[in-house]
Amino acid sequence: MSKVYFSSWFDEVVDNRSIENIENWAEASSKFPVQYDSANQTKAFVGWDGFALFTQDVDVVKLALNYAKQYQEYSEMCGRCTPGRWGGRILYDMLDKIARGEGEQCDIDHLKEISSTMTSTSKCEIGKTVPVPILAMIKYFEDDFITLIKEKKKSPWYDQDDSKYITNITAPCTDMCPTHIDIPAYIEGVRDLDFSATLSSTRENMPLAHTCGRVCPHPCEDACRRTNLDEPISIMELKRIGADYETDHKLDWIHPRKPKKLRNDGKKVAIIGAGPAGLTAAYYLGLEGIAVTIFEELPVLGGEVTVGVPEYRMPFGKYNEDIKLVTDLEAVTVITNHRVTADRLKEIEEEFDATLLGFGARLSKAVRCDNENPDFEGYWGAISMLDKVNLWHKFKIGSPAANELKDKTVVCVGGGFTSMDVVRCSIREGAKKVIMLYRRDEKTIIRNTTLEEYTEAVEEGVEFIFYSSIQEIRDDNGKITSLLVNKFELVPDPNGGRAQLVKIEGADMEIECDYLIPAVSQALDTQILPEDWNLEMTSWNSIQTNGKDYMTSREGIFAAGDCEYGPMTIVNAVGQARRAASVISRYIYDGKISLTDEEIMEDHMNRMKVYNKKEKISGWMPGLPREISEKLGTDERKDNNKEVNFGFTADEAQAEAERCMRCYYLGMVAV
Repeated sequence: MSKVYFSSWFDEVVDNRSIENIENWAEASSKFPVQYDSANQTKAFVGWDGFALFTQDVDVVKLALNYAKQYQEYSEMCGRCTPGRWGGRILYDMLDKIARGEGEQCDIDHLKEISSTMTSTSKCEIGKTVPVPILAMIKYFEDDFITLIKEKKKSPWYDQDDSKYITNITAPCTDMCPTHIDIPAYIEGVRDLDFSATLSSTRENMPLAHTCGRVCPHPCEDACRRTNLDEPISIMELKRIGADYETDHKLDWIHPRKPKKLRNDGKKVAIIGAGPAGLTAAYYLGLEGIAVTIFEELPVLGGEVTVGVPEYRMPFGKYNEDIKLVTDLEAVTVITNHRVTADRLKEIEEEFDATLLGFGARLSKAVRCDNENPDFEGYWGAISMLDKVNLWHKFKIGSPAANELKDKTVVCVGGGFTSMDVVRCSIREGAKKVIMLYRRDEKTIIRNTTLEEYTEAVEEGVEFIFYSSIQEIRDDNGKITSLLVNKFELVPDPNGGRAQLVKIEGADMEIECDYLIPAVSQALDTQILPEDWNLEMTSWNSIQTNGKDYMTSREGIFAAGDCEYGPMTIVNAVGQARRAASVISRYIYDGKISLTDEEIMEDHMNRMKVYNKKEKISGWMPGLPREISEKLGTDERKDNNKEVNFGFTADEAQAEAERCMRCYYLGMVAV
């Protein structure tokens, strides 16, 4: 809720102009950015669906003019369609004419006419929506415009405006992505077969293009406006196109900007952990020429994506290209086989100007059932099991997990990506029967992972038992023999609250098994953290930050990824680490924690929820089918680690990219 002087947004008009006492102002339901940052309040917000004024002294004519000016700068660079480009120029010229006291009544009619043309014929949403708030300002504050026209006088602050106007161009998919990639831009690169452009655009915010083009849960697709018309665009698979092209053609690295030379100013940053968070932070610091040293406990780089994500889902050869992109930067140094203890972390803090904690959550949590003992023969933590599988198949370190699992019955408890990796790897290691127990339903497990992941697991022979949990592990002299499993049903709350899981009496079943692999979640090994630092921790025993700049309670110590949030997706870890690297790049020079205007606006837009799932879309051709990439057949994949998803052909990629509606939106605040 936001207290406003006036607002028009999503068909909700809140008008407090006749109420003098601010305390009595009605609130708007939208989460407008009333407070821009800790030092500045917002005077006004203008966006794709309307505008909001937070003080009484905002010059609405000047506000409309500046919004049109910001759009004109964008449209001059874009130039993709005539209505969007020239319409923006005319909007600005007409509003400027009125604001400087030279307007005529017909200019208002002209503004409405041009706005109508832009709304109905512009190629993308930014051209269609920019007129919306301008027309709303003319509608609700018409007297402000008419007075300037009739009296031939300038807008009061035309020549001297002390307001600062800050803009953000986003899209529903971009806003939903934790890294805020310019998704329409990289999709347009695919459509134009300009692979350098698509990859450069991706790496502006996401260096791990191979990886997140394959194993991302793609929350962006949940916010694709195409969903309101037919089906979401296959955003994730289009992301890998440019990276695969670069690798397959052995091109030089395509960076979003030329990496700077290593700075000789003595400043240096330490990163603990070479997983997605650590690699991402190192990349963006390294691009700026800031000396970075990554300390990694394992003998290999890549963190859980390397030792946890199976080869059939994320071929290490491809992931290794993302890793080399980072380590090839002049400013980046990597030290492997280096376990950072609490004492070593203290030494690192003394040696470096800032330290980013980016270690993963690698301790498997217990099932919490009767007679649970990690020392039982057949009790195998998910992280340990996946380590063994991946270290062998990728590096020939250790021995095959098939030695343990072939012809065995495996039961996994979970419901997320790790548990999916466990059961699908078990199939590939020769288990005769693989079962996953999950407390919730099929829809939830799909939401936790992806439809593709679940479907492929079922095809490969994994048996899913929903609404179930283990009551007791049964053993014979320390060797697991079976599990007593309870069955539940979802019972609606008669008072309209959340439905509850209720045990079904008499429905218990015993499942014989050789291995129980818990994959319910993972925890952090916090022994790395010096006790005398007294770092603030969350209730989940992860490291507390404010979720914006990723500074911990100890100055100079930052955290991102699993150690900050708990077990998370790769794309979330990348998004956090990119922001942390940006903050660190300034902190090591001025000792201050600060966000850029772009980062502040990203946070404001995210709180406002750019995507409107109730929106009715017209003007686009519906029924364009979503392209489906070819997958390796079930019998061809279930006994090996060949990559399952072949990705799009050039024709398929172009066809899918053509479905993008370029849903750019422009938001602006006045402070």
